Amino acid sequence: MGVNLKDKKIILGVCGSIAAYKSAIVTRMLVKAGAEVRVIATASASQFITPLTLSALSRNKVCTDLTDDGSNWNNHVELGLWADAFVIAPASANTIGKMANGICDNMLLATYLSAKCPVFFAPAMDLDMWKHKAVKRNIELLHSFGNILIPVEHGELASGLVGDGRMAEPEHIMEHLEDYFS
Repeated sequence: MGVNLKDKKIILGVCGSIAAYKSAIVTRMLVKAGAEVRVIATASASQFITPLTLSALSRNKVCTDLTDDGSNWNNHVELGLWADAFVIAPASANTIGKMANGICDNMLLATYLSAKCPVFFAPAMDLDMWKHKAVKRNIELLHSFGNILIPVEHGELASGLVGDGRMAEPEHIMEHLEDYFS
């Protein structure tokens, strides 16, 4: 690793995808690089990786909802202003579509729409989903908004197919952040 991410404030957004297991590795790598990490996980993300795992690795409570227990409000605006970078990895086709169209129905999307920092997104989906024209259009829209795509990789997918759509490896996600901050 080249550039030190010491004292950088990073939000890691985690969406529902089999690739969510890689978010634990990204979290660990960010913390080891000296970053302060806050994780926001969608409801479907917790079907693939537990908030407890991400909380233990980030050393911070994982945000999953706009409220903690119905009484404490999680301030998405404050979080969006706090961060030096927002990394969404994995970014599901569902979340990419919602980001591209300004749909705001969870904490991750509310924070995304409030973020003043650069937003990186690492898509993860199956081959045919990745090739779909709607997904391509949504990615072009996100790019036009200034969001930074961390390209998918070629390899074996959860479906058993081999092709593009695999989320970037954690090391490659870190390289994109290091390049940005250097």
